[in-house]
Amino acid sequence: MPIGVIESLDHEARGITRLDGKRVFVDGALPGETVEYASFRRKPNYELAHLVSVHSASVARVEPRCEHFGVCGGCAMQHLDPSAQVAAKQRILEDSLWHVGRVRAGQILPPIVGEPWGYRHRARLGVRKVASRGGMLIGFHERRSSYIADIRSCAVLPPHVSALLLPLRELFAAMSIAERLPQVDVAVGAQCTALLLRILQPLNVQDESLLRQFADRHRIVFYLQPKGPDSAYRFHPLSGAPLSYTLPEFGLEFEFKPTDFTQVNHAVNRVLVRRAMVLLNPKPGERIADLFCGLGNFTLPIARSGAKVLGVEGSPALVERARQSAAANELADNAEFIAANLFECTPASIAAFGTVDKMLIDPPREGAIEVVKALGDDAPRRLVYVSCNPATLARDAEVLVRVKGYDFTAAGVVNMFPHTGHVESIAVFDRQ
Repeated sequence: MPIGVIESLDHEARGITRLDGKRVFVDGALPGETVEYASFRRKPNYELAHLVSVHSASVARVEPRCEHFGVCGGCAMQHLDPSAQVAAKQRILEDSLWHVGRVRAGQILPPIVGEPWGYRHRARLGVRKVASRGGMLIGFHERRSSYIADIRSCAVLPPHVSALLLPLRELFAAMSIAERLPQVDVAVGAQCTALLLRILQPLNVQDESLLRQFADRHRIVFYLQPKGPDSAYRFHPLSGAPLSYTLPEFGLEFEFKPTDFTQVNHAVNRVLVRRAMVLLNPKPGERIADLFCGLGNFTLPIARSGAKVLGVEGSPALVERARQSAAANELADNAEFIAANLFECTPASIAAFGTVDKMLIDPPREGAIEVVKALGDDAPRRLVYVSCNPATLARDAEVLVRVKGYDFTAAGVVNMFPHTGHVESIAVFDRQ
């Protein structure tokens, strides 16, 4: 079997080496290591390989905390020291900006980091009845597989949620729809923890009783989703604290549904919002646009500053909840929300938003290419871009710098998902 020296990590946390000029991606290998590997997929331009043995280990290699690491696909980097994980993500960001967009930031911002364990307040877990593996399985998918990992605890879920994994197995196994319950979504709020069950057939009376008893015993809230996301409803208890998260620094609380998008890592989100407000520096008298605003995670902190803010979001349901949050936080006078498809925007549709002094963009993985292309001569003088995909950030940054005349002022990573290859970042562009 071949032996190679690992040069770097890719965006999926695989080690990269070379064989006869061809890149080889090795699961579990770390930069600087000399490893033996076995290829399991060969393509003309690259190979995928399993790690066989480490001949010379990286000083940053650590013992994974979770016994399921390597099988469970929920994490990819537990074998790498957390500080080294952040450094690797910073390199991935900078490499993407240069190799994809041919741009470099004038300043590298300090990374935003938080507690690396128990941070996942949102998760989607697969559920499957597999008699040959002991009955019900609940967990993330296995790495590069459609199978559900046989996990009994999870170090990145909050401890009280991890402790529910085995009791949930027993609960689901006892239900009549055990084979018609494919997933459970976890949503941990400031005041309650909710589990959303995707059900493919109705519950019977005994099922309903089992769910109520479980919810009362473990002090959680069950939601049921019989069809699409809009069909989700609170099942038990019907009354009590709502799902919400807070931004204490800004005196804000956001109610949300378990089907709504919210950030996975509440603690890091608070630091990210603070960083975004420092970079954006909203002031009374300014008009600011927040595109892909969702529930108003950035919109309401901007409004709290005294600036007037326009939040734009593609989902009418999220727009309505953002309006409700603005009213509940007594910010309706400063925050306006509209629904618009930002993936199909044009110079005319951007112009219809009116003149804005500054803009914040927080798109999904697809990025915001149509937005940046549509910016006109009266484009905002400062643009803060929150990204969850370095490649699309780099692509959009190239347009902002080379076509729209912005300076690429600064960029830095946000470690929203410790132990995974997921790279979030924040970038600042200033109009010349």
